Amino acid sequence: MRALRVLWLGAVVLVGCATTGRAAPAEAPAGEAMGHHMPPITNAPSSRPPPPLDARRGDEVGMVFEAFLSPHQEPDEEENTPGVTPSVFRSTAPSLTRAQRAAAGHRGHGQVRFSRDLSRAWIDVRVDGVDASTVNMFHIHCGRPGILGPILLDFALTTDLRQNLSDGVLSVEVTNQHIVATAAHGHGPIAAFTQGCVIPSPSLGGLAPTRVSTVAGMAAIAAEGELYFNLHTTAQTYFGDIRGQLHRADPAPAASSAPSPGGS
Repeated sequence: MRALRVLWLGAVVLVGCATTGRAAPAEAPAGEAMGHHMPPITNAPSSRPPPPLDARRGDEVGMVFEAFLSPHQEPDEEENTPGVTPSVFRSTAPSLTRAQRAAAGHRGHGQVRFSRDLSRAWIDVRVDGVDASTVNMFHIHCGRPGILGPILLDFALTTDLRQNLSDGVLSVEVTNQHIVATAAHGHGPIAAFTQGCVIPSPSLGGLAPTRVSTVAGMAAIAAEGELYFNLHTTAQTYFGDIRGQLHRADPAPAASSAPSPGGS
């Protein structure tokens, strides 16, 4: 029995030595450990049929925003125009207070409709109570309520303002080139007002903020609630006559097809 026990113990020792003495597998290269050089993972074909896809639907109307313009959204009275304001942004006719303009029926309703592919926007604004012959500027600005923000879109670079507003409704079609033209239009002191809008860049090596130069960027700012219409007249040139913050239209219009260029 003792001999058998000795043989059994010897076998256990041999097996243990064989196990512990086995060479460890070579360490995988760092790249493979991270999966950088692993063979691609292939998936089996989807069991679900693909949805109906049609790139032509990019021309359809997608997001819609609207604003109701009022003198009461202007952040201050014209008599408080800062003294350093360039002459081009100063009133040249007697001004009315916000309350006086509201009592006289100065108001408006505007919509901005973006194509699904964000290549263009159709903008229509109805203006009531304001004489079109007194309109000297009309813009879309970036900014929250109560703030005078930079100009993102100058409608004077897309159309003849007074002629387009002669029937009380401004209708234009906007593309990237109009936004780029607005930012490049100002020179000297005026450039501070027409510098365009910027979107903060992610922290990737300290990249500078990105200047908005596309309709897609305009839609992104609208979605944040930081775009507004501002109609300026000869009597209300600095702060503006009526202003309206853009918000997502609810409910969205039923029509989904793209309007004809320049149409409402």
